[in-house]
Amino acid sequence: MLFSENFKIAIRALRANKMRSLLTMLGIVIGVATVVALLSIGKGATASITSSIQSNGSNLLTVSPGKQQSGAAAAGGGSQQASYLYYSDYQLLQRSLEDNIAAIVPSYQSSYLVKYGDESFNVNVTGVTKDYQETNSYEVANGRFISDGDNKSESLVAVLGSQTAEDLFGGLNPVGKTISVKGVKFEVVGVLESKGSSGFGSSDDAVFIPLDAGYNKLFGSTAMYNDKRIVNSISVSVTTTEAMDTVSAQIEFLIRRAHKLTSSDELDFNVLSQSDLLSTLTTVTQTLTVFLGAIAGISLLVGGIGIMNIMLVSVTERTKEIGLRKAVGATKNQILTQFLIETVTLSLLGGIIGIVFGIGMAALVTLSGALTAVITYDSILLAFTFALAIGVFFGLYPAYRAANLHPMVALRYE
Repeated sequence: MLFSENFKIAIRALRANKMRSLLTMLGIVIGVATVVALLSIGKGATASITSSIQSNGSNLLTVSPGKQQSGAAAAGGGSQQASYLYYSDYQLLQRSLEDNIAAIVPSYQSSYLVKYGDESFNVNVTGVTKDYQETNSYEVANGRFISDGDNKSESLVAVLGSQTAEDLFGGLNPVGKTISVKGVKFEVVGVLESKGSSGFGSSDDAVFIPLDAGYNKLFGSTAMYNDKRIVNSISVSVTTTEAMDTVSAQIEFLIRRAHKLTSSDELDFNVLSQSDLLSTLTTVTQTLTVFLGAIAGISLLVGGIGIMNIMLVSVTERTKEIGLRKAVGATKNQILTQFLIETVTLSLLGGIIGIVFGIGMAALVTLSGALTAVITYDSILLAFTFALAIGVFFGLYPAYRAANLHPMVALRYE
């Protein structure tokens, strides 16, 4: 029997039980759609993170705390290692690092309720110095950024991220207006250009203030530990790529000594380059994508089991038909091929519908503005191949069962 004839018989059998066929395909549709959507979103998140990190330049080292100490442990004094980065660490680096350094920038960040008029939002408020703008590649859309003079005089001024400006002021020009941060009044002196989402949040949802003003008039005790000011990170801009390893080693040596750590002690801070950070975040997003894809694969397996179940029912319902075909000369291989084609057709139709739904889900994520999903041919091919494999794997047993029915037994079946 020709393949085309088997295919026509398969389509006819599926159309005879449309609702059953549709419900049987549902598991495959959901599984394939989820695989396509998650892989597209994962690739989009990776691309967004890569673009965001690379926009800061390749010669940036970021020093951050390596671990956090719980309140109980801190009160008990059980650990002699520092749990935080201190402002004094920044001052040490500023004094000690001279060669190959373009800028050293400390920052401290905390979330506060920011108000203007009747509008109020919880926003990340970051205390910075003037070099923060250049180090992190921010462009000012309106007004200016924080200056050295603002820090020296502890001026209560603020620069808004583009989304924060939109949320608080709508279409109004924020420059010159006064906002309230935790009850402290700040004059808006600038608004930044949009940088978009990095996949783990947006730098546009932010307020930047002078670091010294933040310490003395806003952050309070939350920015203190052991009576010392703390920072969330210290960014070190290196002049050349070749000097990155040398400067990184110098930073590690200086802070290790400042924190009174011996050569055998575990570091309580991290020194990461942009490439290190990119590699780490890419690994995280890829791991999450694979994990979520595996969960989606369970839907495919459930769909495959559903297909096998329905095909076994179909074999039982068509026992007499199978016996009649064998009686007039149909071989085992022809019967097996017919039922296998029916199973694969059911699976592939579900796969095609699932791919369309998956592309639609990825498009909706892109339209939402959260991030740009990247739909690739390999994700579609992977989902389609899985659907085909599920159809073959779970269709073999019903097909073999049908092929091995004895003609006389099948003809007598009621």
